[in-house]
Amino acid sequence: MNIIIEDASIRDLDRLYHIERECFKEEAFAREQIASLLADYNTISLVAKGNGEAIGFVIGMIHFERNATIGRILTIDVSPMYRQRGIGTKLLVEIERIFRKKGVQACSLEVREDNSAALSLYQKLGYQRIGKLKNYYGKAADGIYLRKVLT
Repeated sequence: MNIIIEDASIRDLDRLYHIERECFKEEAFAREQIASLLADYNTISLVAKGNGEAIGFVIGMIHFERNATIGRILTIDVSPMYRQRGIGTKLLVEIERIFRKKGVQACSLEVREDNSAALSLYQKLGYQRIGKLKNYYGKAADGIYLRKVLT
């Protein structure tokens, strides 16, 4: 399957929300939150498509922190039936490329402590553990804060 990464738009909303629910269940962003992020000038939203259908996406935001421009991955999702095909890697590599082009110096994200597949992917791509986020996902799980220098 040929995977194409392109800008996500509001036209993709229904499918992106479906994928978000598949991936994160009760912790998923609400449909309205995804719609708001897709429309936000400070976000970068990319969708991975296979055979013309959205099968994964990433949304990141650029913000300023202590005189530095930082990118933050808000969500990255790959439909369960399309995992282990390098789609998550392609999405992250592409959003990092866009972040660099916009002068972003580092990228951060949070992940559930028990999400070993995601942790492995992030560490393979050079993200380093910065800290533990106690009860970040409610009482269900702690989070791990990761960061990667892009410059």
